[in-house]
Order: sequence, then C-alpha cells, then structure tokens
Amino acid sequence: MSIAPNNSTSSSLSRPRSTPVGGLSTQSFGTPAAGSRLAQLRAKVPKPGEASFFFYEAHFKSDAVKVLPGEYYVDDQDLLIMTTLGSCIAACLWDRNARVGGMNHFMLPEGVGDSGRYGSYAMELLINELLKRGASRSGLEAKVFGGGAVISGMSSLNVGERNTSFVMNYLKTEHITVVSKDVLDIYPRKVCFLPASGKAMVKRLAPTSSDALVAQDRVAVERAITSSSSGGSVDLF
Repeated sequence: MSIAPNNSTSSSLSRPRSTPVGGLSTQSFGTPAAGSRLAQLRAKVPKPGEASFFFYEAHFKSDAVKVLPGEYYVDDQDLLIMTTLGSCIAACLWDRNARVGGMNHFMLPEGVGDSGRYGSYAMELLINELLKRGASRSGLEAKVFGGGAVISGMSSLNVGERNTSFVMNYLKTEHITVVSKDVLDIYPRKVCFLPASGKAMVKRLAPTSSDALVAQDRVAVERAITSSSSGGSVDLF
C-alpha cells in the first residue's frame, strides 16, 4: 500500500494483489483494554451516519475505523480511517490549518431521501461535520478514490464513472481543490486515510478478489435502474 502525498496530483499505486477485501488477517476484533482509546471509541454513541466499526489494525499498529457505504467519519487524531470501494466513491477532505480530516463513502450521485449512500447528502454530512470540528470551507482540500467498473457487462450504466463525475463537479463547484485522486479503471480499492496529517494510502485489489464489492455494486446498479425508470423521480445522472 502506498502513500498519496499531500501535495501530489495523483496517487502512487501498488500493483494489484489477490488480497481479500477488507484485509481481515491484519485486523483485531478482540475486547480492548478498559480505558484504552479503542474502548472509548467503541463506547461512544455515533451520530446519524457516523461510522462506528472500530478495531485495531495490526499492519499499521493503529486504532482504526471502517467506513461502510452511507457512512462518514471525521477526526483530528492519528486514527486510521479505512474503507473498500468498487464503483462507490470515498472523498477524503482535510484542513491543513485545523489539522482535521474525514472520509465518506457513497454509492450513487443522487437519490430519494436523506441518506449518506447518495453523493450530495454524503458530501454535506462530511463537510458540515468538518466545519463543526474547526475546519474552514476555504481551507479544505480533497483526495478522491473509487469509481471502478468492477462489474463486467455493466458499462451501459457505468455507475463508477457517474459517481466520479459527480464528486469532481461537486468539489469544483464548492471550490475545494483536489490534490490527489485514484479513480475509474476496473479495480476495487482499499483506502486508508490519516485525518491528523492528511495522508492517504490506496491499494488496488485484484478484480477477482472483490466478490463482496461486486454484490454491493449490484445493489447500486439496481437502485440506479429503479430510480431512473420511476416517474417524477430525480434523474440520478
């Protein structure tokens, strides 16, 4: 897994590997010591949409939180924020002055109702929480990951490409500079983000190792088909 530097315009990448999605072999899910940071993180009540799956990541020797589809997480500590992506997008936003950052994970650009699974609402959730934690909108910079075409034969819908177009246009409209990105192509991705430093790491996974992500993406495709064929619904793309 390689680091996407803070001042880079593109992420440097490791070669695709057949590592299972989620890298469970390096995660520890045992009971944390009483009073430890991990115990405190697990004990707190999450806000609506806030990620709450905390664990110890042995490879990085760090407490970590996994952001699932529709979730976000913001912090100013040396906590590892992680997710795995197929056609979904993760936007990692960071304020270098406030030293606070966060990540979201959305499945589709738009949808019915307020849900972090949809890009517009996911971006609002993330930005609003960052502002509450001391960030300024003018100081935010972004690193963007995902949008892979991981389902063969689904190019006509191209959810990943539309997710990517949405987030890049959104960030441009909001005047948030994209300093690094690894998007599109056919690969699933595992992404790690350090909110205190703004460093991001991405690993492209072998397409054959992404069964869970393919299933997740099929759900997104089904929702896209349903929404685009419903009378009076918002046009997703």
